[in-house]
Amino acid sequence: MKKLLLIGLMGLIALSLVGCDNKKGAFLETVETQNDVPTAVNKLIAKIKEQKLTYFETIDHSKNAKDVGLRLTPETVVVFGNPNMGTVLMQCNPSMGLDLPLRMLFSTDYEGRTTITYTNPEYWSLKHNIKEKKCLDIINKASIALQDLAEAAAKK
Repeated sequence: MKKLLLIGLMGLIALSLVGCDNKKGAFLETVETQNDVPTAVNKLIAKIKEQKLTYFETIDHSKNAKDVGLRLTPETVVVFGNPNMGTVLMQCNPSMGLDLPLRMLFSTDYEGRTTITYTNPEYWSLKHNIKEKKCLDIINKASIALQDLAEAAAKK
């Protein structure tokens, strides 16, 4: 019995070490870019306006850190949304208001690698217990739209 338990435990450990390249179920999506943060941010804002989405604000975390005497690598958040889709999602579950409006993070690490990161909308269905088909369809559309926006901002 102990031997079976030990073998089972070792198998679980081995599986956890192997990992999985399947991104399905990842809470965050990340797209790499050769652009610097300001360029990528400007590309996203232009795309948001081109698609007639609502642009709310840009938050420069690096500047805010500098203002209080701290240092942070380039890190900026762009806040935007689509009130038609967002309102329906909040009707599905008011807690969706915690994740809306949408946000994309643009950051450069200490090696100089710049990335664009956003929450995978598929996570919303789990986090907010959304099961209604109409709402799941909107979440699927949001997944595609966010990927397209991130890729547009990442283009050189």
